[in-house]
Amino acid sequence: MFPLGLIGYPLSHSLSPWIHQSFFEKVDLSGTYKLYEIEPEIFSVKLSEIKEKVVGFNVTLPYKEKIISYIDKLDETATGSGAVNTVVKKGSDWIGYNTDGIGYIRSLLNDYPTLFNDKQLRVLLIGAGGAARGIFHALLLNGVKNIDITNRTLEHAEQLVEDFSSTTNIYSLDAISKHLEHYDLIIQTTSVGMAPKDQEAIICLDAIKKTAIVSDIVYRPLETNLLKEARKQGAHIHYGHTMLLHQAAYAFEIWTGKTVSLDTMAEELQIKLKGS
Repeated sequence: MFPLGLIGYPLSHSLSPWIHQSFFEKVDLSGTYKLYEIEPEIFSVKLSEIKEKVVGFNVTLPYKEKIISYIDKLDETATGSGAVNTVVKKGSDWIGYNTDGIGYIRSLLNDYPTLFNDKQLRVLLIGAGGAARGIFHALLLNGVKNIDITNRTLEHAEQLVEDFSSTTNIYSLDAISKHLEHYDLIIQTTSVGMAPKDQEAIICLDAIKKTAIVSDIVYRPLETNLLKEARKQGAHIHYGHTMLLHQAAYAFEIWTGKTVSLDTMAEELQIKLKGS
């Protein structure tokens, strides 16, 4: 029996219980996956209670960095990204992982399997938060060398680059919009495009090249304004709900040791998102 869950605040519309229940059924395991919404002022007390009930849990906003102080060890995915989204109990220790980066890479290569064959691939990462850190780290591990970052707060981007001892270039959002023709892959990792900012697009895509891939990790709405604009420009697009599935599948592997076939789940999740 695998009692699992998700901690965060708020959690009202999470699809994680459906995803992981589907995983349990696919591999014929018995388990549960519950939502544990924790208000910030009672985080410590509630986390202690939850640890008595589960053998592993996911972590979402706003606790991906805060949780680090409450666990015993960090996997290299967590130390590399500076954020934790998956925790498992091994023996008496609670160990933190970050499945965002690996999940993102798996979802990207599922749609574009030969993408990293291009050793000159130029990537623009939009954002410098927890998800951006996980994806940045995973890109580096996969041999991607030409990565630039743009962010509203330049200091956050500078800190990310310093933490990775990288020579990455940093640009303001205004400056980068005029030079998008240089990039083969543009990855949007901020909350812009998600409600209540669902009518916004973080950058103008007028200058992108037609062969570019535009990827947005926001999955509700399924097609953000940024992706709609990319489609209009004739670019390729990559949906955020596929990253959600792949990072969840990797977390499930960590907890259970079982690899899940995602086969039709992307389409099933797409239908759920369109109806939500």
